[in-house]
Amino acid sequence: MSGTDGTTALVVGANRGIGLELARQLGDRGFRVVAACRKSSPELEATGAEVHGGVDVTDPASLRALSDRLAAGSVDWLLVVAGILRRDGLDGFDPDSVRDQFEVNALGPLQTTVALRDRLAPGAKIGLLTSRMGSIEDNTSGGMYGYRMSKAALNMAGKSLALDLKSGGISVAILHPGFVRTEMTGGSGHIDAEESASGLIERMDALTLENSGSFWHQSGEFLPW
Repeated sequence: MSGTDGTTALVVGANRGIGLELARQLGDRGFRVVAACRKSSPELEATGAEVHGGVDVTDPASLRALSDRLAAGSVDWLLVVAGILRRDGLDGFDPDSVRDQFEVNALGPLQTTVALRDRLAPGAKIGLLTSRMGSIEDNTSGGMYGYRMSKAALNMAGKSLALDLKSGGISVAILHPGFVRTEMTGGSGHIDAEESASGLIERMDALTLENSGSFWHQSGEFLPW
């Protein structure tokens, strides 16, 4: 599904950063882009995407409402980008912060996929934006408890989805975007959103039922669990 035939990509969490750049680049590729977010932005509106505001991955009612606006079997690519990062450590540990990150980063993408399952076309592809900080083997610095734990949980959810949806011809990529200079990272990082989104689209292009459930860096590197 290259997008040249008008295939549909639904980007959830598209109003800024990586999600915004995905919407922009997919539109340039010829996809019909449906962009879902809590609140739209002028930059998102300028992409020409079909924008649906008021969508919150932690709110099942808003996800059902989004599903109701879409036709059955109409989504070829589902990209769930929404996420939050809190820099929590042992000092001043706040369990509510950890719970918030689990709600958005782990449970949110899973319930989004469940809510939109009937809207996925035969042979659809799902991309879940995770982080290499969810890799247990790769953790060499500690800290960031809520973010690390929630992304590890998302990785497990993505692997289970890959197995559960395979019989329906649907494949799942578990995608690390790189360390990207965005508002969420405070402008720090190694690459810009444009480069990240380009790599993520390449990984979606390469996604098949045979490699479904893989944990990929946007560069193409397979990451350790």
